[in-house]
Amino acid sequence: MAAELVEAKNMVMSFRVSDLQVLLGFVGRSKSGLKHELVTRALQLVQFDCSPEVFKKIKELYETRYAKKSSEVVQPQPQQHRSPDTLSIHSSYDRGSTVARTSISTTNIDYPVLYGKYLNGLGRLPPKVVKPEVRLVKLPFYTTLDELLKPTELVPQNNEKLQESPCIFALTPRQVELIRNSRELQPGVKSVQVVLRICYTDTSSPQEDQYPPNIAVKVNHSYCSVPGYYPSNKPGVEPKRPCRPINLTHLMYLSAATNRITVTWGNYGKSYSVGLYLVRQMTSAELLQRLKTIGIKHPELCKALVKEKLRLDPDSEIATTGVRVSLICPLVKMRLSVPCRAETCAHLQCFDAVFYLQMNEKKPTWMCPVCDKPAPYDQLIIDGLLSKILTECEDADEIEYLVDGSWCPIRAEKERSCSPQCPILVLVPHSPERPQVSDQVPSLLLPLHPPLSGSSDVNGLLPTPNGNGENGKAPADVVDLTLDSSSSEEEEEEDEEDDDDDEGPQPKRRCSYEKGLVSAC
Repeated sequence: MAAELVEAKNMVMSFRVSDLQVLLGFVGRSKSGLKHELVTRALQLVQFDCSPEVFKKIKELYETRYAKKSSEVVQPQPQQHRSPDTLSIHSSYDRGSTVARTSISTTNIDYPVLYGKYLNGLGRLPPKVVKPEVRLVKLPFYTTLDELLKPTELVPQNNEKLQESPCIFALTPRQVELIRNSRELQPGVKSVQVVLRICYTDTSSPQEDQYPPNIAVKVNHSYCSVPGYYPSNKPGVEPKRPCRPINLTHLMYLSAATNRITVTWGNYGKSYSVGLYLVRQMTSAELLQRLKTIGIKHPELCKALVKEKLRLDPDSEIATTGVRVSLICPLVKMRLSVPCRAETCAHLQCFDAVFYLQMNEKKPTWMCPVCDKPAPYDQLIIDGLLSKILTECEDADEIEYLVDGSWCPIRAEKERSCSPQCPILVLVPHSPERPQVSDQVPSLLLPLHPPLSGSSDVNGLLPTPNGNGENGKAPADVVDLTLDSSSSEEEEEEDEEDDDDDEGPQPKRRCSYEKGLVSAC
């Protein structure tokens, strides 16, 4: 039965409009519409309501058409130019299920007299020319479970700028069960999804998702939301649109019923292809766990890489004795927790895998934050050596790799210069009875030029009787910093009064600083 269904669909695809109208009229269905609409109705008839009478009618129309062409064609006639069909739908039967999956074809099948031989009473179609297929890049956050529709080119139907391309397909019971039993990433969003992907029609290399202009996607009777544009703050720069797979699951019939998808797009010269996939969406936490399982590079291999990078180059005039590596992530300026980098990167500096995956989950760019080169998920590795260093070195933010593969921490400058290196000022009240402190802490000597008479010693004591310091040398001129300028002026006035007064010297006024030590820096 499966082979008969496939042959019946192939015969229907070769019918002209008149044959399709006869077949649809035979079963009492509408005969109006464009050819691709008639083909869609006829394929639905074959897929779900193909009775023996309908199959016999299809075979009769098929044999009548090609038998007539065989009798008419005696001499080869010049082939008339015929414009290709706008859009027709082929189906590929899913074995083990009564539901067929459909795919889009863009070429009109008009076979000449090539059907003289039959296989089991049915005409055999000639083999198709194998053409390179459009391939899409693999997305780390999507695991493909089934390919519902291979990437197929969107062909304009007319000269209008706005085009519509329909597609009809149905899910198998197994696929419906996978969707229903999948967990929810967030309310209303299943992890198993049917997604639509669009890209340029280019077979030279795997293509990234790319939306055509004026794109709109309609699923059954409702329009699906498409990611909008990112606003641009720079003048003259066009806003960018994140091109991602479009989730259609919430608008589909999760049953054996057929789903109709209509893609509206702008025809401005570039060619695009669409594909449908059943996928499982992953989270950044799941990708991180997978990376920890299969992506850790052994510390000894990382150590060998360090030695290789620091190996002396005989052609180089500068010998590299070490290379510094920061333990701070360049993405978030925090200490690394899971150090990783791409295998294609030439640097030893790592970034944090946790934040890198979270950022690409929201806005996928997959660019290395250190060298700004592509760093896709499949090329990420966890540096086992740096992971070990992070656990052993908790009091430094930077290390240095040496030529032998060893490492040493680099302390911060403020930690290495934490002790004061400047002299200490002694701020004490000026009193003859106070104890000597010059033997305990050094004082700051401020020489004055020219020297002043009657200067005190280093600790603000009374001048020596002979006016000289130790060893008979003249003492250095110093200033008692415990006095402010106003106190000095008052002391000079009081000294002048004392010269005229015979009653004796008045007690001098001193500042109210308490005894203590103050750093001068």
